[in-house]
Amino acid sequence: MAYNFVACDRDQSFLLPPSLDEWLPKDHLVRFVIAIVDTLDLLAFYTRRRADGWGRAAYDPKMMVTLLVYAYATGARSSRLIERRCAEDIAFRFISANEIPDHATIARFVTDYEQELADLFDQVLRLAAEVGLVRVGLVALDSTRIKANASQGANRSPDWIRSEVERIIAEARATDEQEDRQADPSPGPEIPEDLVEPNSRSARLLAAKAKLEAEQARRWADYEARVAARRAKGGPGRQPKPPDERAKDRERSKMVNITDPDSRTMSAANGGFLQGFNAQAIATSDQIVIACEVTNEGNDFRQLKPMVEQAADSVAKAGVREQVGVLVADAGYLSEDNLGLEDEFGVELLIATKNRKHAADHTPPRGRIPRGLSKKQRMERKLRTKRGRRLYRRRGASIEPVFGQQRQRGAGRFRRRGLRACNCEWRFEHAVHNLLKIRTSGRWTPPIRTPSPTRPHSSWRSMTFRPVSRCPGHP
Repeated sequence: MAYNFVACDRDQSFLLPPSLDEWLPKDHLVRFVIAIVDTLDLLAFYTRRRADGWGRAAYDPKMMVTLLVYAYATGARSSRLIERRCAEDIAFRFISANEIPDHATIARFVTDYEQELADLFDQVLRLAAEVGLVRVGLVALDSTRIKANASQGANRSPDWIRSEVERIIAEARATDEQEDRQADPSPGPEIPEDLVEPNSRSARLLAAKAKLEAEQARRWADYEARVAARRAKGGPGRQPKPPDERAKDRERSKMVNITDPDSRTMSAANGGFLQGFNAQAIATSDQIVIACEVTNEGNDFRQLKPMVEQAADSVAKAGVREQVGVLVADAGYLSEDNLGLEDEFGVELLIATKNRKHAADHTPPRGRIPRGLSKKQRMERKLRTKRGRRLYRRRGASIEPVFGQQRQRGAGRFRRRGLRACNCEWRFEHAVHNLLKIRTSGRWTPPIRTPSPTRPHSSWRSMTFRPVSRCPGHP
């Protein structure tokens, strides 16, 4: 009796179609990513390349950007994982045209072009505005804790860092003196300072020490400002405590991480603590992010003003004529100063004054607004109105799914170290998020093929890139 099975001959000449265009279905995500990256202005990625054709051939920056966008969109963030996917995954091989960039090359590209990758956020937001997805009548502001690329066990006290720096310096001096005694009378040239490894342990310790000193100076400056404001206000009341007498300053806030000095120990949603950053974002009702920033401050109330300013600037750059109408935020952004920003920005604020789920009074107010109410009381009254409750309910559906979708794509921990690098990574992550929202909306179609204005200038035609075969219909 003969079985009827599909043949499995691993020695045949072709396991894949010989044409790249036949590898994936026409509606695959990777085709959308390639098409949309073709419309972006990538001029900044080419300006630092040599224009004389000398040197080893490099990978085309357009291919590298496409590779990173698709990798972040599918949850592959590690450079080693991306390298492995380029050898094993059909979609990755489709992007790289069977080339396999080394993980060091991928990591170096991310490091060298971190700002250029972050700036793609504005371009993708402009594309979202062109298809009508950026509606800013109501936007929601919220934050999430993102783990740093550092262990919480690497936090050290100022005394430990000071003694460790002194020990390293003394050890280095002793080593230098011993080498000088044993050195040849005509030694060779010393290593230039700019070639010294910047990520060495001693450099990180010195950076951590500087961070501690700057943080201590900032806390004392805040304390003196509060004391001056209290004296100017006059009247009875509790006086501010000096930083050295505050329990929070005596414990976690005086510790610094020697792996990533910019990271902080922050409270997590599960009630514990993590070593990380406070990541901010403003999203529309369509879950399009219009502003994002990373800070290492644990409190949110100081972030409302800069985030509203960034949102207004981003919307203007995207060509949206509509102004932000209502901004909804949770109680973490509540402060007297923030409640007074409505007239300054021309934006109506709806900030929770307490946990809305456990609020005791949900009765809608009646009649005119009583006189003599404080800003917080007026906000509480507005939240109890039918309109206020209806608008505030839209907060959760606007911003919280954004963070959930990003964590599903592996954005629960930063790959880079340092506040600036993490901020660039956060902006690139939101560029990818908005790109996926454009795709799911179904409103964007690839433009008609014309000579791309983002193609390198004619004076750069002598630049050498690694040959990458293209699929039909792709320039």
